Amino acid sequence: MYIGSTGLAGLHHLIWEVVDNSVDEAMAGFATRINVTLLADGGCRVDDDGRGFPVDPYPSGPHKGKSAAEVVLTVLHAGGKFGGEGYKVSGGLHGVGVSVVNALSERLLLEVDKGGRRYKQEYAKGGKPQGKIADIGPTPARGRTTGSSVSFWPDPTVFVAEGTEFVTRTVLERLQTMAFLNRGLEIVFKDEREGKEQDVTFQYKGGIVDFVKHLNQSKEALFSKVAHYEDEDTEGGQTLDIAIQWNTGYYEGIHGYANGISTIEGGMHVEGFKTALTSVVNKYARSKNLLKEKDDNLLGEDIREGITAIVSVKLREPQFEGQTKAKL
Repeated sequence: MYIGSTGLAGLHHLIWEVVDNSVDEAMAGFATRINVTLLADGGCRVDDDGRGFPVDPYPSGPHKGKSAAEVVLTVLHAGGKFGGEGYKVSGGLHGVGVSVVNALSERLLLEVDKGGRRYKQEYAKGGKPQGKIADIGPTPARGRTTGSSVSFWPDPTVFVAEGTEFVTRTVLERLQTMAFLNRGLEIVFKDEREGKEQDVTFQYKGGIVDFVKHLNQSKEALFSKVAHYEDEDTEGGQTLDIAIQWNTGYYEGIHGYANGISTIEGGMHVEGFKTALTSVVNKYARSKNLLKEKDDNLLGEDIREGITAIVSVKLREPQFEGQTKAKL
């Protein structure tokens, strides 16, 4: 199963797959806001103010005559760059992207705003196009001139284990984490379901520094300032973002993320951070004569006592262990 399960975890992965595309567009500098709406009829809509899915048809090849948008929504592993503008489509959590969302929905609606025009295409019964993408008129005045909107209704014959009702708390927690990990990105959540109506906006100018402060808000920090380090390898397509703060507690709280995915079982990025931290602290202690030549090095577990840290990496082609992506 491409989304991990047909229970609630798999159901919510449908949202994450679509949101990941919008996050990629925002991080490329083309979108500033993502809206996630739980619809009154049980569906979910994700829209952004990015460039919009490419709508021009392929002039040749196996997808000749189809729009790039249709290929993204119907062909497995179609993530990549589309069109001369270099529009990038995320592979999503399990590397399969929105085509699986389409396949596991009883209905999906795509709306794209580009060049002052609104384009629309509908899918039904497991991702079957209900006609080609069509220009339906001028872009409505709704606060954006370009962007994409994907609305989908999960197939109840697929998600039989626990049904197709989205859990508000699960969605909010994930969206908040994504806002923390993508500094400055505005994510707006709206629940339109009867009796559950609410609006929540997440935006963090400090990124993971704010994330650490959030995790430590009920703890007594040893230092008021959160240490922050970031680096980027533009040629390799990799970025590293680390934030650290110690508190008076004893718990070691190191949280690893790879491309926005929580690696709860750790991985090379977390192990590398631990090794480097132990080395740096011991070197500092010896340079300041806090450790004498005859003294043993401080143990890593002692150094990490009371630490809260976020280790976030973004990689071009991350290699995870297992289908759940819990370890990098």
